[in-house]
Amino acid sequence: MEHTQMLSVGIDIGTSTSQVIFSRLTVENTAGYFSVPAVSIIGKEVVYQSPVHRTPLIDESLIDGEALRKMIETEYASAKITANQVETGAVIITGESARKENARMVLELLSGFAGDFVVSTAGPDLESVIAGQGSGAWEFSEENGTVVVNLDIGGGTTNVVLFDGGEVRARGCLDIGGRQVTLDSRGRIAYISPSAGRIAQACHLNLVKGEPVSVETLNRLCDKMSEVLEQMLGVAEPTPLLEEVRTQGSALFKLPADRPVRFVCFSGGVADCIYQPGREPFAYGDIGVLLGNAVRRGRLFQAFRVLDASETIRATVIGAGNYTTTISGSTISYTEGLFPMKNVPVLKLTLSEEERCWGGDSKFLYEKIKWFLAQNDAACMVLAMEGRRDPDYQELKKLAAVTADALDRALLPEVPLLLMVRSDIAKALGQIIRQKLSGKRPLVAVDAVKAEFNNFVDFGRPIMNGLVIPVIVKTLIFG
Repeated sequence: MEHTQMLSVGIDIGTSTSQVIFSRLTVENTAGYFSVPAVSIIGKEVVYQSPVHRTPLIDESLIDGEALRKMIETEYASAKITANQVETGAVIITGESARKENARMVLELLSGFAGDFVVSTAGPDLESVIAGQGSGAWEFSEENGTVVVNLDIGGGTTNVVLFDGGEVRARGCLDIGGRQVTLDSRGRIAYISPSAGRIAQACHLNLVKGEPVSVETLNRLCDKMSEVLEQMLGVAEPTPLLEEVRTQGSALFKLPADRPVRFVCFSGGVADCIYQPGREPFAYGDIGVLLGNAVRRGRLFQAFRVLDASETIRATVIGAGNYTTTISGSTISYTEGLFPMKNVPVLKLTLSEEERCWGGDSKFLYEKIKWFLAQNDAACMVLAMEGRRDPDYQELKKLAAVTADALDRALLPEVPLLLMVRSDIAKALGQIIRQKLSGKRPLVAVDAVKAEFNNFVDFGRPIMNGLVIPVIVKTLIFG
């Protein structure tokens, strides 16, 4: 079997902690010599993981970018790895850190560590999936064909994802975490987040910055936080508080009606306090231990079977290093010399819009593309669609004609045409489009990659002798 290896990095800059991990991904063509190639990632080996560092902050509003850069630089040196050796992975600002005033600037500062093809991304819904993959919840769901919810409870947020047989069915994020309230050495409140303030008000608790607070009072606060998590999973009746503490930019988590949740899994820093109780209440200068205790004695442990996580505090960074990369399908078409490409916005057509394209409506598609480019202030974009299974040649010619006409008219002459199709028709579609445009435009058409509207895509350099392209699909959200 033909195979190759890629060095991947995961850098997670969280509310409380930051980490670096390097992994080696093994990519192999698992098909026989006389079969259509079937390329996939078959192995993921962690080759270096850093200690868990406290995220350096200048104040409550600013990340200390220079201190963070030096920390990551030290970890690269410890791993004996340079940026130009890294081929894929993710730099992720998560939790409340993603909402710091200088979050975008910090990502730009760290881009030098990224090599040619590492995504810089922040977004609570993407983080929920990555953490669920890193914790082992996704693998358990896929292997057992069951419904698992992973709750990644960190310092500032709780990222929630529901896997059904390995498929993501729901995801969301709440401003609930272990550092929503912090205390000084004398037991006085040093910080109260807006979310913790709203929850305290709902409990009729008087929390004042600079004033002492009892364990009993904070236990009541954490019990209410745990109850909001229970509301999200349908164990408790929802109240307005559930929507009030939903993280800005996150999806509205909805439980599927057809398949009940059977298992829950916990990751993030607070998960260690859930799985291993008995710590000092303020061991970390915050409410993380108390929140872990509240979740453990709450209704989630009664309503569901609780899985042991394979990773807790490292779940997101493990997921970032090992699971962000997707391998495109083998029926691809592309122009040489275009890669890598980063942060290309995705226009995903709805099924009804796609039917109009199959029907020959190029005017509609042209207007949709022009609107999308204007909305994103972008010159380049990816047109994503589901496609059809086994369309006949005439159907494919009609879709190619509509797509070629609309994109060619809407895009500047030097901009490549980028297509992403779920079904395996990308190569044929790309070849017909190239013929229609007489090869005057660069083109990339890949299949077997799922992207949604307002996602962004990174394309890596082709691997396996040009057989496939590494792709990362992501969200970029800064609150």
